[in-house]
Amino acid sequence: MPGRRHVVWRRLVPFLLVFTLAVPANGEEWVWNLPSWLEPPPVPEDNPMSLEKVELGRRLFYELNLSGPGYMACATCHDPLLAFSDHRRTAIGITGQFHPRNSMALANVGYFTTLTWADPNLTRLEDQALVPLLGEHPVEMAVAGSEDRVLSYLHHDPIYPAMFAAAFPEDDGRIDLTNAARAIAAFERTLISADAPYDRYRQGEDDALSPAALRGAALFFGDRLHCGACHSGGNLTDMAFHNTGLYDEDGQGALPQGNQGLIEHTGLPADMGRFRTPSLRNVALTAPYMHDGTILTLEAVVAHYAAGGRAAQHGTPSPLGSPLVAGFAISREKTADLIAFLESLTDRSFVENADLQTPFR
Repeated sequence: MPGRRHVVWRRLVPFLLVFTLAVPANGEEWVWNLPSWLEPPPVPEDNPMSLEKVELGRRLFYELNLSGPGYMACATCHDPLLAFSDHRRTAIGITGQFHPRNSMALANVGYFTTLTWADPNLTRLEDQALVPLLGEHPVEMAVAGSEDRVLSYLHHDPIYPAMFAAAFPEDDGRIDLTNAARAIAAFERTLISADAPYDRYRQGEDDALSPAALRGAALFFGDRLHCGACHSGGNLTDMAFHNTGLYDEDGQGALPQGNQGLIEHTGLPADMGRFRTPSLRNVALTAPYMHDGTILTLEAVVAHYAAGGRAAQHGTPSPLGSPLVAGFAISREKTADLIAFLESLTDRSFVENADLQTPFR
């Protein structure tokens, strides 16, 4: 993981670029253009990187005809200008059905060991990419039942057959949803954010953070607020599942039906309300917040944690809330410092990188 070589306040070598080749069985080598302190994300042996595969995956990520009715893409809910998130409380599928969860940002998703808010079993990008395509609970891109239409489009498009042939020469360029998902996963591994002011400061650029952001960082990682207990490492997430005390529907810590977190996959009562810690990279661009998008601003997020959870704000703390969310006192000025630090996690070079944006011009 990118944060394993350093801690927050340790200064390392100056920012340098290194180039690491990912050599596929066939095709042109993929070059990882990364800072020297950051290793490439892990790549599964059955889906090696290549330039051709990434280019195909990028195009498919923005392809409206990869949905059943032909007017929704992966990028519909993962806008590059919003750090590959959206501004909705929760995602809306192509049929108008609301998803119960907020669209997660995708920066550095190739490093993540779990990929969704609550399903610990989805650990491969290749598998996750098929969920919005084929899932029916809820319906997202509505490909289930329309596979023939989608694949016919890809077969008869003037560009895709050659792109699949170049990306997957080992199986004669087979055009199917499995290879489409493999290509999208390869593209998603290139969504690497590592040039926020926070990153530059950690690499020795003394003036990369404002005085307010420095004060906010000290608060964030300090012993009193404990934000860094869960938002740790280079991607500011421990990849673990926690209950932040957002709800207490019944006095016993229940959440609204159909959106109760890890318990939906484990069946364990203790997992009620536990959701995976999201990365905070580019967090100022990814409002609204929490798993269901019900907290609209960073100021309101700070107030939630200061109170020991929103349930506590509205009456009684959730009995299932994490002991790490114990509440704290914080002034308006210190809240502003904390938010200045969170804003320093915005990587403008990432969100403005034309190579990650739509190829359809």
